[in-house]
Amino acid sequence: MNTFGEQLKLSIFGESHGNGIGIVVDGLPPGLAVDEAFIASELARRAPGNSPLATPRKEADQVEILSGVFNGYTTGAPLCGMIRNTNTRSKDYTPELPRPGHADLTAHIKYKGFTDHRGGGHFSGRLTAPLVFAGALCKSLLANNDIHVEAMITEIAGISGNGLTEAMEAAILQARADGDSVGGIIQCIGKNLPAGLGSPFFGSVESRLASMLYSIPAVKAVEFGDGFELTKMHGSQANDAIVKSAEGAAAAGYETKTNHNGGINGGITNGMDVVFRVGIKPTPSISKPQETVNLITGEPAVLEIHGRHDPCIVPRAVCVVEAAAAIVFADLLLCQWSDGVRKDR
Repeated sequence: MNTFGEQLKLSIFGESHGNGIGIVVDGLPPGLAVDEAFIASELARRAPGNSPLATPRKEADQVEILSGVFNGYTTGAPLCGMIRNTNTRSKDYTPELPRPGHADLTAHIKYKGFTDHRGGGHFSGRLTAPLVFAGALCKSLLANNDIHVEAMITEIAGISGNGLTEAMEAAILQARADGDSVGGIIQCIGKNLPAGLGSPFFGSVESRLASMLYSIPAVKAVEFGDGFELTKMHGSQANDAIVKSAEGAAAAGYETKTNHNGGINGGITNGMDVVFRVGIKPTPSISKPQETVNLITGEPAVLEIHGRHDPCIVPRAVCVVEAAAAIVFADLLLCQWSDGVRKDR
């Protein structure tokens, strides 16, 4: 299935080298201003071909809104946005040689060889472009409620830092020169989320975020708050002491002294910042020789991937992580207040 959400439902469609890619967003309240300049700026953050650290494939990534918007505002009807593919090189792909680390083999098995293999088809990271489009709409909804989502790189190739440092850039360029790739970690913060969003167990904020975040290709780890570091603490260290809020706003007049648990208790927001990190694996498309199997002959084969690929997708994934979080937070807000306007202020 390619549908996500409870009150805000998204369906993503398209393939990397097909006619286009896009998304249908159903459940946005009517009257939300659609800021096309902001949408374009968000898509530009993700777009390829703008840096020596990324793939040289250049796409305009201009969204054509087919429905759900009239005179610059959402109508309340399903909103469909489509992005045409304009720069493809399908000859770079050999369908009988599945690429290690990609979905080529699993897709071939599950869909009995009928998938579009070009550029990864429906499994391609290119499908994150419509996700960023939907995220931009959701960021506008959140901003109307003074809620903001911010992400940043905290690690690449084992090098820690706040943002993309020179050392990180050097590691990416070295990986490219070696015909290899590197991964990293992105931290994301949801600011000013009201307390009380989410539900216990299967509807928890962590469950919803993790479900969406793991839909981003190459995400292999998600942790909330201090995450795995919590396992090294005693309860007296890990518990966040509760105090009266100075301004009496965050959580019905309460807040916590620390935020080890990332703004979530029992699957429900507590009024503190929601903090999480995602681990992104090295880009699987590398030019070094790799072992694979010929799907036609069944014989072992050696694959050298040619074409245009990122030596590290982490820099371009920052806005994708933000978009994913914004979509989840917008859905949670709409579950709480159907018109998307918070009533706790």
